[in-house]
Amino acid sequence: MAELGWLILGCAGLRGLGLALAGRMGADHPLIRWAAAVAMATLAAFVAQALLWPSGALATLPPLARLGGMAAAGVLLWWRGGLLGPVLAGVAVAALLSRAPP
Repeated sequence: MAELGWLILGCAGLRGLGLALAGRMGADHPLIRWAAAVAMATLAAFVAQALLWPSGALATLPPLARLGGMAAAGVLLWWRGGLLGPVLAGVAVAALLSRAPP
């Protein structure tokens, strides 16, 4: 149990150090832009993995419904920006395609 305490303390310390360093840099600093790009790429990889090789409830949807929902969300995200609209559009298209007869 003591190892968990050290792990939490180490993670909190690194997070605090990161916040202290990032607070001194502007939003347009190259390191901040790099960190944002890495975070976005990681999120995109997790979403792609969940859609292409799903588990749980998402695995019950046909592949066409998953990919159609992803495509609809991607187009709306590119065209309009924001997140709520693309997410809702992706869910709606996936729901419609999952109910369509084969």
